[in-house]
Order: sequence, then C-alpha cells, then structure tokens
Amino acid sequence: MAQRMTINYEKKPCYDIVFSQSFEELGCELEDLGIKERRLCIVTDSSVEALYAQSVFEIIKDKCKKAVIFSFPSGEQSKTLDTARKVYTFLIEEGFDRGDLLIALGGGVVGDLTGFAAATYLRGIDFIQIPTTLLSQADSSIGGKTGVDFDGFKNMVGAFHMPKLVYMNVSSLKTLEERQYFSGFAEIMKHGLIRDHIFYEWLLENMYEICEREPSVLEEMVMRSSSIKKMIVEKDPMEKGDRALLNLGHTIGHAIEKAKNFELYHGECVALGCVAAAFISWKHELLTMEEYYEIRDMFVPFNLPISVEDIDAREIAALTKTDKKMDAGKLKFILLKKVGKAIVDTSVTEEDIINAVREIVFTEDDMKE
Repeated sequence: MAQRMTINYEKKPCYDIVFSQSFEELGCELEDLGIKERRLCIVTDSSVEALYAQSVFEIIKDKCKKAVIFSFPSGEQSKTLDTARKVYTFLIEEGFDRGDLLIALGGGVVGDLTGFAAATYLRGIDFIQIPTTLLSQADSSIGGKTGVDFDGFKNMVGAFHMPKLVYMNVSSLKTLEERQYFSGFAEIMKHGLIRDHIFYEWLLENMYEICEREPSVLEEMVMRSSSIKKMIVEKDPMEKGDRALLNLGHTIGHAIEKAKNFELYHGECVALGCVAAAFISWKHELLTMEEYYEIRDMFVPFNLPISVEDIDAREIAALTKTDKKMDAGKLKFILLKKVGKAIVDTSVTEEDIINAVREIVFTEDDMKE
C-alpha cells in the first residue's frame, strides 16, 4: 500500500509525494490528475529508458489521449539548453499544447531538465516527477526547483515550477550501481546535518541495512528525508531564507564538480563540500574539533569521499564567486553549529575556503602515513 505526503505552497495543498515499492499505483494517480484527454510525454535518459520507460509507457498509454517517449544521452553533460531545445522541438512536432503533461522519469538531471522544459514551453505546462535515483528521491524532485547548466556552471539557468505529483518507486533504488546509490546518500546525510540530529543518528544506527538496501529501511529513510525537505520548502518556497540551508556542502561541492569536469558524481562533491563546511564551522568556533572529525568520518562508511586529488584550492575559491547563491556580492555560506543545526553565514572569506579545500586535498604525503 502506497504512502503519501502533501507538499503545501503558500499554505495550500500543492502536490502529493507518493511512496511505493512499485509502479502499480501510478495509473490511478495519473487518472486523478485528469489525463484522459491529454497528451503525455515521458522524458528520460538512455540509462533509465532501458530499465523503466516501457513499463511506465504501458501503464499510461491507454489512459491518455496520446503517450510518447523522448530520451536523451544520460549524464550531466546533457543538462543543457541545447537538450532543452531538443525537447521543445519534439513537443512541437508531436503537437503538445498547454493542456498536456510531461513526465520526468529518471534522476536529478532528467527531473531538473524536464521541469525546466515544462516551465518554459508555451510559458508553462504541467509535469510530474518519477525520480528513480536516491539523489532525486531525496532532494531534487521535491520543491519545484528546475534548471540546466550553462557553460559548465551548475543550474545557472532555471525556474521555480511545481510538479503536479511526485511518484517515488523506492524499489528502483535496487537497480542503481553502487557509486550512484551512495552519491545520493550524501543528500540524505545532509538533511540530518542541517535539521534533524535524531534522523542523523538513525542513519548511523541503520548503516548496515542502508548499505544493503533493505526495502523497508529505504522507504523509511526516503520518507523521513522527504519530510525534512517538505518542512523547509513549505516555509521558504522561493529560497529567500531558510531554504538556503539545503545548500550545505553545495557551494564548494559545485566548484569541485566543475573543476573536476564532472568526473565526480554530484553527491560525492556534496560530501566533500560538507566536510569543508564542517571544517570552516570548526575554525569559526561553531563546532568543536571533535565534532568536526566525527562529521567528517561519518561519510566514510557510506562509501563517500572525504578527500579529493588534483584540485587547486585557489581555483575552487575563485569558482565559488560564480555561485548562484551570491547575494549583493556576498556569498551565503551554510555552516553548522552542531549536528541538526545549520545557519546561513555571510562572513566566510576566500581564505576560509582556500584553507578548507586544502584540508580535503589528498596528497602523496597522506599515502605515506
């Protein structure tokens, strides 16, 4: 039996998140959205298309006016305006109008790009999210942020556009390759760090079951993580205040992603960014040294990196200045006062960032120790 959670926008119900172990309830959920006379386009990538696109297509094809599939090559390199243009062209050729609907089937790249296409095609059409990765289930499918990268800069072009539904088939996490799975876990850990120390401790207590992807534990983990994001985005849907806390680890993490030419997964860079942010928090006397090292080391059992090779600290610091979270020339940096308590700080200096990045750079000396 699927479970559900309602996300409110401006204090009114906006869309539901459905948590299930299959796609069985998807057809009924879509019928409730009134799809009988609407065209539906499943937007997915080449990896997810092979796994789930046909299954979803079979569920929806007889419930709507027309169903089609648009697929693009998987990977961050496809999250561009050029791919969005190809989506627009496909929709035009298929006769899609403002009454029709897009279905984002895949991970964060698919969800962000499909949402952006929905927000901008004919000045806005409906879309739903069917996230199939832990990264997208834990984070990017919730809250209405959409966007594409621009010349390698993360999410520099985008819009807020709320989905009509988020349908999470938690069993899809079983098909993720290990590195991608644990990359998504970085966002789960981040939610505990910024807002809920009890959830953070639960993650550590259930470490074995999480690593083994035990279904009931995964569903509880995703639901509890989603409830944290729900609480934050409902309070601040347009990121004018508390929603910025969700960016813990992202300022330095995005810079590392770009500097490494996207060789590292997003969640891996977020983990590195969280370690750097915890280091700065210690140096700003918000955390004790012991708290910093404990936070750092807790990423290791979940196969997430706490150090990185071949990056230049000054280059990373320079890249953070292009971050979209700059406000009136000041960088809104997220620091930790303790596990479960994050704050927005505008006093972090370039030297702070350089020192923090140097802390996470793996050198030949480390190998000798």
